[in-house]
Amino acid sequence: MSEDFVRIFDTTLRDGEQSPGVALTAKAKVTIAEQLARLNVDIIEAGFPAASEGDFAAVKAIAETVRGPVIAGLARCLPGDIEVAAAAVEKAERARIHVFIATSPLHMQAKLRMEPEQVLEQADKMVRLARSYVDDVEFSAEDATRSELDFLIRIATLAVKAGARTINIPDTVGYTTPDEFGAMVAAVRQAVAAIDPGVIVSVHCHNDIGLAVANSLAGVQAGARQVEVAVNGIGERAGNAALEEVVMALTNRRDHYGIATHIVTREIYRTSQMVSRMTGMLVQPNKAVVGLNAFRHEAGIHQDGMLKNRQTYEVLRPEDIGVPESLLVLGKHSGRHALRQRLNDLQLKCTEEELARIQAQVKSLAEIKNEINDADLEAIWADVVLGVHEPDIHLEHWQVSTGNDMRPTAQVSVRIHDRVFEDAGFGDGPVHALFNALRRALDLGDAEMRSYTLSPISPGEDGLATVRVEIAARGLTSRGQGTASDVLAASVEAMTAAMGQLLTRVRGPVVA
Repeated sequence: MSEDFVRIFDTTLRDGEQSPGVALTAKAKVTIAEQLARLNVDIIEAGFPAASEGDFAAVKAIAETVRGPVIAGLARCLPGDIEVAAAAVEKAERARIHVFIATSPLHMQAKLRMEPEQVLEQADKMVRLARSYVDDVEFSAEDATRSELDFLIRIATLAVKAGARTINIPDTVGYTTPDEFGAMVAAVRQAVAAIDPGVIVSVHCHNDIGLAVANSLAGVQAGARQVEVAVNGIGERAGNAALEEVVMALTNRRDHYGIATHIVTREIYRTSQMVSRMTGMLVQPNKAVVGLNAFRHEAGIHQDGMLKNRQTYEVLRPEDIGVPESLLVLGKHSGRHALRQRLNDLQLKCTEEELARIQAQVKSLAEIKNEINDADLEAIWADVVLGVHEPDIHLEHWQVSTGNDMRPTAQVSVRIHDRVFEDAGFGDGPVHALFNALRRALDLGDAEMRSYTLSPISPGEDGLATVRVEIAARGLTSRGQGTASDVLAASVEAMTAAMGQLLTRVRGPVVA
């Protein structure tokens, strides 16, 4: 790869999934990974295989099915972690093991309880172990920006000698500033290049004080040729450097940076929307590049300028990142062949049984909405294919009565296999009443709603909306999602999904 290119290392499925409240299924992870491959990222960090059986299964599935990008698995500098990561990425077209160990005095003393020499010895052994499984090993010095520079250089050069091909310098807690980070990156790059000029220096920046993208770009200017990012900037605490911001800064200002990426930028918006839907993390309207308001103009002076020449107030064009303009012309009379073709065009996979369910929802929505757009269809697809509902539980019927002079009352009917459970409940509002009715019907008396989020998908009074809920009961927490043009319908669907998962976890597989 030419030095004129910077590698984009996407950690949405690893660091991004560590965002509080996010828990992706293996199927959702594979779907996102396939979209990241279409986006043409260079490396997908698919997860932390040793963290759980589910994480291992997801990384393994991605390694077996996704082609194009390098597939990386994260591992601590521990033999067990590395062996599990190696097994998870074994079937990848191109596999990487990403090992890390803390290098700041604070982390070595307080977390690792290790002396610096012990950390050096452990890093050396574990990089060599990882290299025995794969040719592509990345080494990260956790909390690098609070590490002593001399020690950071020592461990980086040691890792290169042990076989690491990429040295990552993480700003783990979003502590550094662009000028000091650039100087650190330049010093490490100079040291490792003296041993092996082909070694790639990488940066991984967190956004705790809002400098993740600025620090990442400073790292690139200092010689880093890999940037670790997450879609929509999601991740631990305030998140990671946002993929879309780093990429479009490098793309739009190539005259300044002189560096390109391999990203297919027209896939950025679709990737952003997919990650937002599947993680439940909303994109703020004023978010750079992909926010709802990114290409909207309200001020009169701005509107006048835009009508005369779009470049007066837009440095990016919406078409550059793939903001959709076309509408999907499907309605209640549309056939399955046309629906299948449009799903294929959007690269949304489904079985014949799932296609029938999608068609039923499309026809139902078409009764009240004249134009069904791609966002509507993608939302319906996600609802059906990615398994919003627990398979053993189905909402049969719901009804809400409310008005100015009456307390909201709800009735629900839920089927579990061949048994139907019915009950009613009161509440301070219609959603609260539905929640209480479901709680009574499913005998989850201690259930409580931890969060409730309503997000519009498409504009207009007949547009679709997604409701996401988090419900806790019996010491467990579960999340559910529902999509409909009726907010109450979406709400009860989301609550049923979450409570169904809780039932399975509390009682084991739900039986008749």
